[in-house]
Amino acid sequence: MAEQKNQNKPEQDINQLLKVRREKLAELQESGNDPFLITKYDVTEHAMDIKDNYDRYEGKTVSLAGRMMAKRVMGKASFCNIQDLSGNIQCYVARDDLGEDAYKAFKRMDIGDIIGIKGIVFTTKMGEISVHVHELTLLTKSLQILPEKFHGLRDTDVRYRQRYVDLIMNSEVKDTFIKRSKILSSIRRYLDSQGFLEVETPMLVANAGGASARPFETHFNALDEDFKLRISLELYLKRLIVGGLEKVYEIGRVFRNEGLDTRHNPEFTLMELYQAYTDYNGMMDLTENLYRHVAEEVLGTTKITYKGIEMDLGKPFERITMVDAVKKYSGVDFNEIHTLEEARAVAKEKGVEYEERHKKGDILNLFFEEFAEEHMVQPTFVMDHPVEISPLTKKKPDNPEYVERFEFFMNGWEMANAYSELNDPIDQRERFKAQEELLAQGDEEANRTDEDFLNALEIGMPPTGGIGFGIDRMCMLLTDSEAIRDVLLFPTMKSLDK
Repeated sequence: MAEQKNQNKPEQDINQLLKVRREKLAELQESGNDPFLITKYDVTEHAMDIKDNYDRYEGKTVSLAGRMMAKRVMGKASFCNIQDLSGNIQCYVARDDLGEDAYKAFKRMDIGDIIGIKGIVFTTKMGEISVHVHELTLLTKSLQILPEKFHGLRDTDVRYRQRYVDLIMNSEVKDTFIKRSKILSSIRRYLDSQGFLEVETPMLVANAGGASARPFETHFNALDEDFKLRISLELYLKRLIVGGLEKVYEIGRVFRNEGLDTRHNPEFTLMELYQAYTDYNGMMDLTENLYRHVAEEVLGTTKITYKGIEMDLGKPFERITMVDAVKKYSGVDFNEIHTLEEARAVAKEKGVEYEERHKKGDILNLFFEEFAEEHMVQPTFVMDHPVEISPLTKKKPDNPEYVERFEFFMNGWEMANAYSELNDPIDQRERFKAQEELLAQGDEEANRTDEDFLNALEIGMPPTGGIGFGIDRMCMLLTDSEAIRDVLLFPTMKSLDK
């Protein structure tokens, strides 16, 4: 029984501490000092403004607000530390400055409470920039207990589920998401400067096309019709090119009913852009320039390091065909393989597993994934994919087994996918027909025929280059983050009730 009591003690202690916090709130409310009735507070500076520009602030009165992260009571004078968006700063709180009642109220405040302070900037004898507080206001009473500071919040499951606590306890996490915001802003600035127009297209669609992925499905009660969540932005953006908007882009959430791992989340951020009167070579130039621009603007350098691997965005990006990449890393030259039977034979020889429905081009792609992809560490454009895996792409005029497509790789990851867009409606209908056949054979990721999109192509789409960027993977590389969940504020998690 004694052992059982000891096991329950931490939980009992926490419950008691939570009870005490609620009792403190009740006392404040009964005395007419309910912090939740306060609607605003005049903030003039942030912590790092003062620390970074001390010469300008020394001896001046400032007003800050933030969460109290540390508190050291020493009789008639105390220290506390408050944390705001920019960082944290020490505050010196004395009874003679606040008055007896206000100082007593301060001593009853808890770690995690949000306070506003007004005071004079100075440096302590220990050389720490601080604020000598002459007015202190409790703005929000925290009714929960933050993780113990020394150990912090390290449990990844709790961090992802309670990102708000993660942001409070781990400054590097906050820095990552501030950097993510800057990356998105930098992308927009670059594209806007190049004459692109940012647009928005539907998330709920009757036909989820533009990529090979299984969609989420839902029912729209008002129309009594089934809809899908989009898996791509492509087909609607191309409609806008048909309509005469020559340069368009969208940054938005897409949804794919697939597994979870370090690089995949069922909802993620995709950017797609389309430009009339250019091709996949133009998209390569744009990608190279965009990545350099973002790295220089956000990081201040074109050399980035991810998990100890340095990648140089300042050098010209390598360009290699898929056939040449497979030949380089597997020794198999698909230029010498002319039939499906030959492709199957070499796959068996090399231990590459394929399905009965796979054609020669599919097997080439399997070889690339097996032997070459992991070697694409430095910025590399892998070009000229087989037509079988590229249903929306223009064929190469001199070699119709392949298409004008590239995938952009860094760190062995696919970072972007681009085409010279197929604008022949007759060819496009045949490609859709082939996709429908795959669907009938059980491929749940195959595209379905989109009649309205075919109608748009029949109206006429100019020669167009298009590309899709994985924004989350870009943020992972530029912030040196281990997993996609580390750059998603609220990643998809299994319910705790399951």
